[in-house]
Amino acid sequence: MTEVHVAVAVIRRQGQVLIARRPDHTHQGGLLEFPGGKVEPGESVQCALVREIAEETGLTVPAASLWPVIGVRHDYGDKRVFLDVWGTDEASGQPQGREGQDIMWQAIDALQDDEFPAANRPIIRALRLPRRYAITGPFGSTSEGLARLQRQLDLHCPDLVLLRAPWLSTSAYESFARDALVMCREAGVALILHGDPAMLAHVSAAGIHLPWRLAETLQCRPVSSKCWFSVSCHNAAEVAHAADLSADFITLGAVKPTASHPGRPALTWPEFQTLVDAAPLPVFALGGMIDDDLEQALVHGAQGIAGISNWW
Repeated sequence: MTEVHVAVAVIRRQGQVLIARRPDHTHQGGLLEFPGGKVEPGESVQCALVREIAEETGLTVPAASLWPVIGVRHDYGDKRVFLDVWGTDEASGQPQGREGQDIMWQAIDALQDDEFPAANRPIIRALRLPRRYAITGPFGSTSEGLARLQRQLDLHCPDLVLLRAPWLSTSAYESFARDALVMCREAGVALILHGDPAMLAHVSAAGIHLPWRLAETLQCRPVSSKCWFSVSCHNAAEVAHAADLSADFITLGAVKPTASHPGRPALTWPEFQTLVDAAPLPVFALGGMIDDDLEQALVHGAQGIAGISNWW
């Protein structure tokens, strides 16, 4: 089956994104979608987007303003597509449905999975996720850990924090997490727990991150769609299993050697990109990442970077 290369635009304006409704007579008709269209032979994805957006909506998009968001491959059974998604916040003009389609601006938080084709759903995840996934590192007592967390929130407040402390017992971790949750909420930060999904019944965090040793024992998603669910992955089989579990995103590495996992072989950036290209969900590069690696990660298809040393 031939794969259709589709250029997709995420056009932002004043905190909202432009959405179109597919005509009823088309494939997946009646559902919402991000505007775009097929990439013609010999055409770059940027040129395709400039052309398609002008034809569909009348908006003018400077090609240089486009940045990569995510690439998604999806098999509908009767059709296989590669959604090559790019974003811009510099589109000019007032949008019009020039092909008879309804178009509208929507807040990102208002986008609902069931209103979009399945292939579009990872795009929604990518739009809601930040570029940096901060992970807590070593500490002594829990009081020391909380003091360090508060200091880091004050210095460099991220949007998303993974509370990693595998050396603590379950009861000690849950107590620590409840206190950390108060700090994060006051700072406007989403807190992700690390470990057993059952902890979410005791700590109302934003989601759960599973180390691979736990993820490999599961056959289905362990939490509701209202929670973030992420998995640590290191190879193609693990990435595929995380996708089968309907994970919202994954961390993938180690891209470079790390002190937290001594002796683990590192991926090269080309190896990382090969794995990302096959992943139908957002991917954070993990392993020795520093802020200077963010652009490199984005070039190689990542959602962003995750790590301990670049924040903690």
